[in-house]
Amino acid sequence: MRRLLSINPWLYLLFFVFLLGAVLGQQYRLFERAWFSVQEWQHGAQWRGQSLWLGDYRVVIEAKPIADISDVSALTYDPDRRSLFSVTNKPAKVIEISLQGELKRTIDLEGFGDPEAIEYVAPGTYVIADEREQRLVKVRIDDATRVIDAADFQQLSLGIGRNGNKGFEGLAYDAKDKRLLVAKERDPVRIFEVLGFPHVDESKPLALQVNTDPKRDARLFVRDLSSLDFDTATGHLLALSDESRLVIELNAEGKPISTLSLLRGQHGLQRSVPQAEGVATDDDGNLYLISEPNLFYVFRKQAD
Repeated sequence: MRRLLSINPWLYLLFFVFLLGAVLGQQYRLFERAWFSVQEWQHGAQWRGQSLWLGDYRVVIEAKPIADISDVSALTYDPDRRSLFSVTNKPAKVIEISLQGELKRTIDLEGFGDPEAIEYVAPGTYVIADEREQRLVKVRIDDATRVIDAADFQQLSLGIGRNGNKGFEGLAYDAKDKRLLVAKERDPVRIFEVLGFPHVDESKPLALQVNTDPKRDARLFVRDLSSLDFDTATGHLLALSDESRLVIELNAEGKPISTLSLLRGQHGLQRSVPQAEGVATDDDGNLYLISEPNLFYVFRKQAD
């Protein structure tokens, strides 16, 4: 009897460790990530030539501070200006950044509660997401723009799964199919597809459609979504997760096919990316990343 009692505490400990591992594995989606790593290795030769293939990317600019800016969120590439745009919410501003991470200008935002994302949709036209109010605002920006007042522009409010400040966190635009992709940060992670906004021809009635893809969202083995980017060349979507320290490439069917880890030692990183908030790609396939409070990264695909 004494021998059994002496063994029981170890059994309890082993059971507790097993249970803790199972809970953490489910919480951090470790099992799905491990299974995907096997798939990525098995199908690499097939997928590599048909995708961005994030595994080939290496950091070339790491953690470069952007002037005295703080609280950056989101990132988008403007092919006309050959520059990047982001937003800050304290204070609320749009910032324009060079492809080398130099601050070019700031634009004050008025009438925005919590701007969390900005997306280029056409020459001089962008959409800004207001997170808490789940509001999308189409704005115009040119060389003379110094202030943007939300009241002056077309807006769309989507009251979908309201959850405090866990609302709209990322935007991406598919110009070919006129789709605005909107990321809900978490609880649960979702990507909405909005058709009909921004409303291009305002002489015609607004025809709005909002779609979801539960199967695609279930494949996202991340804890949250911080940003999105649509790559026109491949038709693939990039999804950035701050908490999972990961960028995932999804193909046209919404299936993950490659990843870029933001942890130290991966892809040439000397340190882990602390709080990734925005991702964007340019016409040459370079990948740009922005992290709070004001850190700038560039990843470039390496030759074979």
